[in-house]
Amino acid sequence: MSASKGLVAANIVCMISMVVWAAGLPANSYLLPLLPPLSLSAARFAMAALALLPFWVAVEGLGVLRQAGWLKGIAVGGMIGIGGLCVILGQSLTDAVTVAVISATMPIVGIALEVALDGRRLTLALVLGLALAVIGGIVALGGGVGGLSLGIGALVCFTSVLFFTLGSRLTVTAFPKLTPLGQTTVTLVGAAISTVIVAGGQAAVMGPQPDFVGLGLKGFGALVVFAVGSLALSQVLWIKSVGRLGIGLAALHINAAPFYVMLILFAFGAPWNWTQALGAAIVGLGVLVAQGVIPLARKPVTL
Repeated sequence: MSASKGLVAANIVCMISMVVWAAGLPANSYLLPLLPPLSLSAARFAMAALALLPFWVAVEGLGVLRQAGWLKGIAVGGMIGIGGLCVILGQSLTDAVTVAVISATMPIVGIALEVALDGRRLTLALVLGLALAVIGGIVALGGGVGGLSLGIGALVCFTSVLFFTLGSRLTVTAFPKLTPLGQTTVTLVGAAISTVIVAGGQAAVMGPQPDFVGLGLKGFGALVVFAVGSLALSQVLWIKSVGRLGIGLAALHINAAPFYVMLILFAFGAPWNWTQALGAAIVGLGVLVAQGVIPLARKPVTL
């Protein structure tokens, strides 16, 4: 596969991961009134890990378990677990679209990490692409930022961005010998262990006790979507794209998440929002500019 085709494929994989991730936000909205946030987070990570672990072994063989680096997996997975927990807590204090909009800061965090840790140079194309992606994310809010709450819910959502971005980068860099499926499985197992311990301790000491039986068939289906789809499948695709594009460029795609949320809600009867569609188009333009697909000049300009 040529470099250009590989780049296109990586961007398509990243876009699909964002669509699958966004599908979990309405499911999360349905589940939040039914389960305590900590218990919901732990159940989500545990179900995702239980789905991926046997699949990984079936695809790559039992030998991969000996090469996994489980202690590092628990450490890195703990970061991702905290990020996932903060997403649920943040959404319990805000709403699905606000979570997606706050997540639009991820490319800023990702590129800052690459500048600080990897020596990435800030080119004019990268800065302009980042600016377009952030503007597109704001436009995709559907009417500006005037209705966006900047209270504790937004702070919790931003904390999730910090931990998830760092955890995603480490998932790729700390396990270079594993495939994206293996990298994702090891860290999600670590995330499951950490969140189950935290949620179990919280339930034992403070309550309230989760009622998983009371979820019913519809609630269990929503949990499967939220865990196996929006986390397990999305994370495999996400880590694969991060390994190819880097955390900074891959994170540009998340700024189209409000549009994907709107698309999913539209499929269930909500009205179409042209403002969010415009925002997604601006994000797409930013992705193309940042990656040099749309060149700004014949010679790169560095800052």
